[in-house]
Formats: sequence, structure tokens, C-alpha cells
Amino acid sequence: MSAETDAPRALLTLYDEALPVVYGYFIRRCGDRGTAEDLTSETFLAAMDAARKPSPPPLSVPWLIGVARHKLADHYRRRHDRFNIPVAELPEAVDPADDWDAELDRIVAESVLARLPEQHRTVLALRYMDDCTVPECAELIGRTVHATEALLVRARRAFRAQYPQPEGGTS
Repeated sequence: MSAETDAPRALLTLYDEALPVVYGYFIRRCGDRGTAEDLTSETFLAAMDAARKPSPPPLSVPWLIGVARHKLADHYRRRHDRFNIPVAELPEAVDPADDWDAELDRIVAESVLARLPEQHRTVLALRYMDDCTVPECAELIGRTVHATEALLVRARRAFRAQYPQPEGGTS
């Protein structure tokens, strides 16, 4: 069998193991089941296209997560117009049982993440949304642990710099 037919078969073999990982990656970032399913499909379609090329990449779950990161970035780029309205200030909490404040924080954080460079978005999402350890993040993004720690420091600094502060707050 040639490499051209081996890679698509390898992807099909990897599918059962990779599907829950890729779908989980999206559902934690989107919160919307339909969007997560669509992006999962797009990821596997792109992976199959890559597997059919004359020199296919080495297929693995981390490689598929890399494809998924790109699909998620494309998704956010398509939705960029949603984030053009700046948030001047956060409202004061009225009722601690009210979920609106948490939802507003999520929307503001999503807006800030969308404005960050892709590598910052990726490392922050892996570390804080997926609860990956720094070594796991490093493996998934293809960096050393030390370089990933430095990237996290820069990404957190960039996030804090763009996150709106309550009136009278300090940065």
C-alpha cells in the first residue's frame, strides 16, 4: 500500500480515539453544541484532505488539535463583527444568584480573547479552559516547556491589558 492510501486509513483508525478529544476541545470553547459539531466536522474534513496529499503529515491526536485550533480561529475571524462594540465598564453585582454577571464576564473575556494574537488565545485556552498542564500545552503547541511558560506570561499580560477595569479600579 502506498503512503497516499495509508494516511486516510490511518486517520480512519485514529477517528474513534480522536473524535471525543476534538469535540471536547470545541465544546469547552464554544459552549454551543451545534457550533462544536460543525467545527469538529470541519476539522476531520480538513484532516482527510491533508491525509490524501502526496506527502501527508504524521497523523496524531495532537496534530488534529492543531487543525482544530486553526478551525476555531477561522470561526472567530468569521464572527469578528460580533466583538466590535467595546465594553465601557462592568456593572456592579446586584444579586449573587444572578447568572447575568457570569455571562457578561464570559462575553467580555471572549471579546478580549478574540482581539489577542492567535498564539496567545491558544495557550490561554489550553491552560485555563482545558485545564492542560504547562507541559501538555507545550506538547500541543509544539514548544518547549520553558518557551510555553514565557508565552503564558506574555499572554496573561496582554489579556489583562485589554480587559476592561471597573471605574475607579486599578490595572
